[in-house]
Amino acid sequence: MSKSRVADKPTVIPEEVQVSVEDNLVKVKGKKGELSLFLPKELELTIRDNELMVVGKEQYIKRAADRKKLTALRGTYTSLIRNMITGVTEGYQKELEVLGIGYRAQVQDNTLILNIGYSNPVVFEIPDGIIIEVPQPTRIIVKGIDKYLVGEVAARIKSLRKVNVYSGKGIKYADEVVVRKKGKKV
Repeated sequence: MSKSRVADKPTVIPEEVQVSVEDNLVKVKGKKGELSLFLPKELELTIRDNELMVVGKEQYIKRAADRKKLTALRGTYTSLIRNMITGVTEGYQKELEVLGIGYRAQVQDNTLILNIGYSNPVVFEIPDGIIIEVPQPTRIIVKGIDKYLVGEVAARIKSLRKVNVYSGKGIKYADEVVVRKKGKKV
């Protein structure tokens, strides 16, 4: 079996997390919720003494290229399961900033309403499994247990008004640095 830097290290399961496997469906349950993931038929999950490892099934290796693919799959799915464990214990969050005069955000019921320079406010429906908080009109915090979904929702909100490199107006991640450009010289 090829060496995988990620998959060869066992993943420790915290005491408050329950991991179960049924027909290649991995379920991770914790204090914040439950997530599930389908494993490909080439992989299986072994759990021993509160440690889990993703291992490849040898019957699917017929050439050297298959071995490389299996190693890549092992690493990817190990990382996905670790993210699921972190999600159900701690959760994930992304913070966005709304920049511009008169630009603001607010949450009403299950929608995020953004005034971002268009003639009408932009209404963004909040998907299931996501919590959006607006502590200040210029800050948006996206929270959830699914790392992929949190990142996807934050990216979709950000894409509603990308930061203009000349004026600096738009929506950006809180830790993102936007390099401003000079305008034309007369």
